[in-house]
Amino acid sequence: MDIYEKISELYDRKREIELGGGDERIERQHAKGKLTARERIDLLVDQGTFVELNPFIEHRTVDFGMDKQKGPGEGVVTGYGKVNGRSIYLFSQDFTVFGGALGEMHAMKIANVMDLAAKNGAPFIGLNDSGGARIQEGVVSLDGYGQIFYRNSIYSGVIPQISVILGPCAGGAVYSPAITDFVFMVDESSQMFITGPKVIETVTGEKISAEDLGGSKVHNAISGNAHFRAKTEQEILQQVRDLLSYLPQNNDEKPPRLEADMKDDYRPELTEVIPFDAIRPYDIRKVIEQVVDQDSFMEVQKEFARNVVIGLARIKGEVVGLVCNQPKVMAGGLDIDSSDKAARFIRFCDSFNIPIITFEDVTGFFPGIKQEHGGIIRHGAKILYAYSEATVPKMTVILRKAYGGAYVALNSKSIGADLVFSWPNAEIAVMGPQGAANVIFSREIAQSDNPEQTRATKIEEYREKFANPYVAAARGMVDDVIDPRETRIKLIQALDMMRNKKESRPAKKHGNIPL
Repeated sequence: MDIYEKISELYDRKREIELGGGDERIERQHAKGKLTARERIDLLVDQGTFVELNPFIEHRTVDFGMDKQKGPGEGVVTGYGKVNGRSIYLFSQDFTVFGGALGEMHAMKIANVMDLAAKNGAPFIGLNDSGGARIQEGVVSLDGYGQIFYRNSIYSGVIPQISVILGPCAGGAVYSPAITDFVFMVDESSQMFITGPKVIETVTGEKISAEDLGGSKVHNAISGNAHFRAKTEQEILQQVRDLLSYLPQNNDEKPPRLEADMKDDYRPELTEVIPFDAIRPYDIRKVIEQVVDQDSFMEVQKEFARNVVIGLARIKGEVVGLVCNQPKVMAGGLDIDSSDKAARFIRFCDSFNIPIITFEDVTGFFPGIKQEHGGIIRHGAKILYAYSEATVPKMTVILRKAYGGAYVALNSKSIGADLVFSWPNAEIAVMGPQGAANVIFSREIAQSDNPEQTRATKIEEYREKFANPYVAAARGMVDDVIDPRETRIKLIQALDMMRNKKESRPAKKHGNIPL
């Protein structure tokens, strides 16, 4: 056999591997409205940039008839390519081969490419579509999951890690996505759960469908386990490409900066967005739209804990992370879920050198027995910890209200904010004027001939003396009281001034965040 025959044999072998489970199984995948592992890669990476690794790896199991079963590519495609011209590493599970089930060599392929991503400082993306652990391999497959979980953990905060759920993801397999930075899901075809509907019915008697148990809507709106969802795989993979455009390659780099062509940064519309009445609701997204570059806001976890809005955006081409109260939901108050949502996003931004801007309009931590018994103290402390720990540039703009412990928690000067700006109408106090007046002047109000008139007078007296930004500004807790129309200008100046910020923390192994 000459060299050309050997080369021909090589291409024959590669074609067999690229076919995965064969035409019939590929057709079945398409019939479910799902793409194949390689079709997904083609949509994700820039055209012609994908380089496959370890295509010839095969399983070495002989029990349960596995010695007679071939598994081209071992049920997973791994390699590297480029997205928006920048390197990424990835795996894409192939449901047409053993249902994408994870075995020893399948896991080894994923672990190898994860190590390469970390060594080369590039984002890692997992396209998940798997029936779970390969039962025929027993405990070896569980060890394979452990190898992946370990790498997810030690590379967390070193390189961005993204999980895309494109089919079933059950049992132990769900813990890898849970450790990664962002989870994407597709409506009707993605599911994540520890125990499936049949097991739950057997153990507890509860009946539920796979979609209602662990579908994209559930994890985006109720559990908070996912961050993005879309109707099709094409849409979700485009969202992944969009997200990567905001992220640095690793923790030693800053996010990519774009040239901004917006010339007028003075925004008169901001005086109309927020009602002067401190009680009336409004949509914080209208403020965000006026401050950030046009169409640059990419909201994260849009459907979960809607009383807080988080996401990535650009201001004059600079990537920033936004943490904002949403007054139209629960008056913007902080509860258990919103505390978790904000704290994890703050820590992500700090890990990858993304400045954090907080738009504050908060009544306080949400009251109630359910919240107290659910651990609002512990969960609320996560926000305090995350802001205090962060060393990236941190700015706060107090828009209307900043009351009590929530004022402290939301990036106040006392926990490390670099700059705090306030609009002139803001109320900064231990509590709102109505509540404060009722406590401080309760006797005078009760003994008055006209209690309602006295109450109104005392509320205004408290507002004038304490619930305004100038008291806090006089103590240095607010760096400047600004014209709302100049909010974007002030933030552009602040970002420019703090571009080279360096701040260290005491040497330690790691802190103990109240999880």
